[in-house]
Amino acid sequence: MTINTSRRSFLKGAGAAVAVLAVGIDPKGALAASTSEAGTAITPFVKIYADGTVAAVIKHFEGGQGTSTGLSTLIAEELNMELSDITFEMAPSDTAVYNNLFFGALQGTGGSTAMANSFMQYRTAGAAARDVLLQAAAKDWDVDTSELTLANGVISGAGKEGQIGEFISTAAQIAVPAEPVLKAPEDWTQIGNTQKARRDSHDKVNGEGIYGMDIQLDNQMVAAIKRIPQYGATVASFDDSLAKDVTGFIIAKALPNGAGVVAYAENTWAAFQARDAIEVEWDLSNAETRSSDEIKQQLLAAVNTDPQWQASETTLDAATEALQGAAQVVEREFFLPMLAHATMEPLSATIAATEDGGVIMYDGAQGPTMNHATMHQILGIPMDKIEVKTLYAGGFFGRRFNAGADYIVETTLAFSMTDQTRPVKLVWSREDDLSGGWYRPAYAHKVRVGLDDAGKIVGWDHRVAGQSIAKDGPFDAFYVKDGVDISSVEGTAENPYAIPGMHIGLTDAAPATTVNYWRSVGHSHNAYVMETMMDVAAAAAGQDPVSFRLAYLPGDTADQIRKANVLKLAAENAGFGKPLPDGHFHGVAVHKSFGTYCAQICEISIDEDDYVQIEKYTAAVDCGVAVNPDVIKAQVEGAIGFGVGHIMRDQITLDGGVVVQQNFPDYEPLRMRDIKAIEVHIVKTNDAPSGIGEPGTPPAGPALANAIAASGRDLVTHLPMIENGVDFA
Repeated sequence: MTINTSRRSFLKGAGAAVAVLAVGIDPKGALAASTSEAGTAITPFVKIYADGTVAAVIKHFEGGQGTSTGLSTLIAEELNMELSDITFEMAPSDTAVYNNLFFGALQGTGGSTAMANSFMQYRTAGAAARDVLLQAAAKDWDVDTSELTLANGVISGAGKEGQIGEFISTAAQIAVPAEPVLKAPEDWTQIGNTQKARRDSHDKVNGEGIYGMDIQLDNQMVAAIKRIPQYGATVASFDDSLAKDVTGFIIAKALPNGAGVVAYAENTWAAFQARDAIEVEWDLSNAETRSSDEIKQQLLAAVNTDPQWQASETTLDAATEALQGAAQVVEREFFLPMLAHATMEPLSATIAATEDGGVIMYDGAQGPTMNHATMHQILGIPMDKIEVKTLYAGGFFGRRFNAGADYIVETTLAFSMTDQTRPVKLVWSREDDLSGGWYRPAYAHKVRVGLDDAGKIVGWDHRVAGQSIAKDGPFDAFYVKDGVDISSVEGTAENPYAIPGMHIGLTDAAPATTVNYWRSVGHSHNAYVMETMMDVAAAAAGQDPVSFRLAYLPGDTADQIRKANVLKLAAENAGFGKPLPDGHFHGVAVHKSFGTYCAQICEISIDEDDYVQIEKYTAAVDCGVAVNPDVIKAQVEGAIGFGVGHIMRDQITLDGGVVVQQNFPDYEPLRMRDIKAIEVHIVKTNDAPSGIGEPGTPPAGPALANAIAASGRDLVTHLPMIENGVDFA
């Protein structure tokens, strides 16, 4: 198995009166043994308590995607325990140890990297714990380690038996093997087991799980912000005289960055009432004033001119020449609007002073490093006196991780403007979330595909225009290469299709609002265009869309083989190409994102009144080792629903720069009735695990669009669908 992550140094430590054995990393990250008596602090990945309880320390937050289950599974596997017997706790903010290995010096969850970067870390930690416990028992019993086994929290052999908690003091004195032996895939009982239930479900069902919105500290104030009405506006002045009539109102203050006015109150209701009563005069001299229609026309104009940046090896001139020599050229123009994340839990965070002169923040923290750094910068408090307590998050989809760390900045600023003797809890309303959010930018595309007399592609000119997410921000160096924001074009030039003469051009648009990474980021719009255009080209070539795609996946690379395999698997299980009931139609899409390959067949029906009903999605996914099949299926199901729901009916629009949508009646989530069934098939493989939180979203929309087009209707190229000729049942 090829794992592209570094295997960190794992140690263990315990005190003289040992209550817990911690297996983790020492301050230097070196492979060595240590004890607490030697003064070495251990930052753990796994803890084993004297009562035999085992806890996985989860470095990636839990926003519903299942990381607490996945990482706990890896520990359970190597310790030969049942997943149900492992507890978990969220890791503290510690970039040196709990950094995302794919992000560098940053502790964060995103890009569907949680399992991919942690797979070896947590297995190795579990194996190290197993080894030192077995050695400790052998030492205490004066027997050979080879005579002993560990299973279900009990060490046995040589006629003896003991619970693992009995051996933690001795284990703390034993050097961890430099390379703990990991269990072979054929010996796995927890990894890949379809019968293992999620570890977070119990807490969430019975109400024990704590979210950011649940925090209620002694003597806390609640803060609500009257935010700028449009991008670029600032506070000129405000009048809080009417707010003073609200029972529970404390005070109002303008944010130092001019982004709004904070209303402090004794409770949430009072904070919202007071906030709404504050009258603000806004400075609109630098504010966005365009409408969505104006932005749309500007983006469409941009893709009809030469692009600003080249994002492919093939030049525009080469693609143009290939198209000029084509027997036929098919082209389409696309527009995909701004989208909100619209998580079920609106944003919230709480900050309080600690007795040692520091602060603690309670947050469903997608990027604890950003929380930590923000508080340090604004409050001037030493880093070692800042704590981030990571809680459950009620969804995120990228919203809790942005370059501006917006709600973290707001919470910290709100706290800084007080005497800091009382905790401050910042609460966003649903209206705040939808109208004051960080959105997926709007994008326009124009694609021209040339085919020869045999129906083979000879050239592909693909132009993209939209607002860059990364440029001129802290992630610029990571995402921007030779002027191209990779997140704007991902899923096009680097896709596994062997398409000749494929040119990708990009034009950056002027900022319209704050923008952010949205579930599957650039793949969310690029896959829609790529996969619908593959159907357009297949139709022009007179070929069925599955066979046409397979012709461009000849198997020359592992990427092509894996993409072709999921396409075949989905098509086979959906019965693609076989007769369907009258009024039923199939659409296909397949896409690689975040190292994972996902194919989907969408079956729709159209009734006598021309209403479209999504009957079924059949999905196939290759995400490497399937650590938790149940979680994978849930992620693909959720990703399909998320992608389809937005494409069917959602958009964020501007009127004079002001966001129109305010709540779910204006931005409707997917309904249970919208999709009758989803069936997920997982490719069995020992390849290293890749992402699963996002890859199900990109193919969902184009599979639906292609099914609608298969019915004889025009391909929907401007979204959302309900605004462009499609009525859903």
